[in-house]
Amino acid sequence: MPKTLRLILGDQLNQSHSWFEEKSDDHIYLMAEMRQETDYVNHHVQKVLAFFDSMRNFASEIETQGHQMRYFKLDDPKNPQDLEKLIQQLVNDEGIEKFEYQLPDEYRLDEQLRSICKNLKISTDSVDSEHFLTKRAFLEEFFKGKKTYLMESFYREMRKKYDILMDGKEPVEGKWNFDHENRSALKDSKLLKKPKTHPKDLSGLLEMLEKSGVKTIGKVDAENFPWPTSRKECLEVLNHFCEKLLVHFGDYQDALTTWDAFLFHSRLSFAMNSKMLSPLEVVQKVESYWEGHRKEISISQVEGFIRQIIGWREYMRGVYWAKMPDYAEMNFFGHDRKLPDWFWTGKNKMKCLSEAIGQSLDLAYAHHIQRLMVTGNFALLAGIHPDEIDKWYLGIYIDAIEWVEITNTRGMSQFADGGIVGTKPYVSSANYIKKQGNYCDHCAYNHKEKVGDKACPFNSLYWHFYERNREKLEKNPRIGMAYRTLDKLKNKKEILEQAEKFLDEIENL
Repeated sequence: MPKTLRLILGDQLNQSHSWFEEKSDDHIYLMAEMRQETDYVNHHVQKVLAFFDSMRNFASEIETQGHQMRYFKLDDPKNPQDLEKLIQQLVNDEGIEKFEYQLPDEYRLDEQLRSICKNLKISTDSVDSEHFLTKRAFLEEFFKGKKTYLMESFYREMRKKYDILMDGKEPVEGKWNFDHENRSALKDSKLLKKPKTHPKDLSGLLEMLEKSGVKTIGKVDAENFPWPTSRKECLEVLNHFCEKLLVHFGDYQDALTTWDAFLFHSRLSFAMNSKMLSPLEVVQKVESYWEGHRKEISISQVEGFIRQIIGWREYMRGVYWAKMPDYAEMNFFGHDRKLPDWFWTGKNKMKCLSEAIGQSLDLAYAHHIQRLMVTGNFALLAGIHPDEIDKWYLGIYIDAIEWVEITNTRGMSQFADGGIVGTKPYVSSANYIKKQGNYCDHCAYNHKEKVGDKACPFNSLYWHFYERNREKLEKNPRIGMAYRTLDKLKNKKEILEQAEKFLDEIENL
């Protein structure tokens, strides 16, 4: 057996991978904390801490199981901070005869590893990460010849293939999708439950980052770091979700409230995106728990959760591999405005934005409606360049890895792909935000007004977006009503002028 070096990336923390089924002194596993990963975008400090601590826990677990591990911390003097140099260093020092890696989930790393393998003088091979329900090319093949990739048809295929929420060949309780039942605003804070946290002291790790000069954004209480960073902790969060949160997950998954950041969301996206938990084990656990609690938990709660994982999550990864690298350059509307500085501080008079951004800076977290219909909605209406939005989303959220971030940002949120992911732009006036919660109750602006000093910027920017993009959108069958309404507005000129004023003063909103 050739002496083999096996690379494990920071988001490949899958203890169930077939690599670990047998132990051999001829298999050496390599993991490394590297500046190329901390520096390619300005990350939230909690994101960097979570990944590094999870990596260290994973490496320790693998060593405990009897595998050979070479782990390089960020401040290790033997760490060259360059992946190719590190691999070549190990090849030389350890007498390596073969190099293997699990297929990465980011295009930039895929290209880098291909290049590294070409330069190595030994045999190389790649294997699947054994995490996702589909292969990289599945979605492209599934929608071959189609301009738009309809997620719902893909989702139904996944349900059938893995026998999830199925009654023979039909969906359980006769419907595939219960989304319309999952859009309630939260009226009673007494329903809320505390999230399952795992406070741990990562102040030493934070000190290392600071001494190494790693630049980060956001806040952290390093002595009481809350996120799960081991498989054991991740499983505890999954159990907590089933036992305490699933009962209301679907009802309030779109709610916007100042009462709580996490609501009934699972907080499992980091656990899955780092591969400490697999999507299949998560949905099977949730389905199994629901089967035993049907009297207390409605189908709409569990279906909404499962759709996000085996539908949306797998779908977004498929779009990524079908359309990269061109996807990263798409800018359908030609937007070119700079991201306002208050996106990095949260200091903004619009309560919905200050709440969503402030929470993101404090917790490295926001749920999907805060991302899509608050920060993303504003960015699209204001004409922010997609590159600016990508960098912000990729850096600020603990679960953000490019394969899932960019498809949600350029695709669903910004419609920069021109309709590959969504059939129309996701934009709204203040009315939607008001309907979903209490943000508008605490705002300096009035959600009902379209013009004037107290008018909510979302209202005039909404109509300005449609007016300036009329040529690109007017023929979209899902948008016709918006243009008919726009052209009937008695004070249309005044509303559009109000929007121009807001855009001119965007830093002062």
